[in-house]
Amino acid sequence: MKNLGTWITAACVAGAMCVANVALSQAAASPKGEVVGSSVNVTATVAKINHKTREVTLKTKDGQEYSFVAGDAVKNLDQVKKGDVVTASYTEALAYEVKKGGTAGSDSMATSGTAPAGMKPAGAAAGGTKVTIKVVAIDPSAPSITFMGPEGKTRAMKVKDPAKLQGVSVGDTVEITYAEAVGVKVEKAPKK
Repeated sequence: MKNLGTWITAACVAGAMCVANVALSQAAASPKGEVVGSSVNVTATVAKINHKTREVTLKTKDGQEYSFVAGDAVKNLDQVKKGDVVTASYTEALAYEVKKGGTAGSDSMATSGTAPAGMKPAGAAAGGTKVTIKVVAIDPSAPSITFMGPEGKTRAMKVKDPAKLQGVSVGDTVEITYAEAVGVKVEKAPKK
């Protein structure tokens, strides 16, 4: 919930809500190995808006307020008024697969879209990163694994489930795909 301001800002700079779901599925298209994911949906009401400075304050049902400045990429902000309802959805997924051999590397993609002129502001952004890391050491007693990333830097990490180390050897590569998507739309203020 604390990242709502970040989600809204990112989404307002980006595009149409359906684009997020398409991009997320493309970024993590048919991942092999283990996949972990989550989604969060948040609804808030515009508590304050200053069209000159583009400052927006949103208030959630539990009374939390989040303020941000809507960037120039946010179209149709002049249509938003106090009392309008904003819905935001944030989805992320992480997939990994252990492979024999290979080299470290990375690749990224991103997509976004915005609401058409004259419509209520809406937008979405989605992106994904694929990183291949190389296993350089394994300590089953810790349990931990040390890997080398694409830039040649090494890092050791504790392994939560030691069973995941079975079948992994020094020299193997692990392909990690991370994808996230965020979408926002403004709805008419509810009638009182």
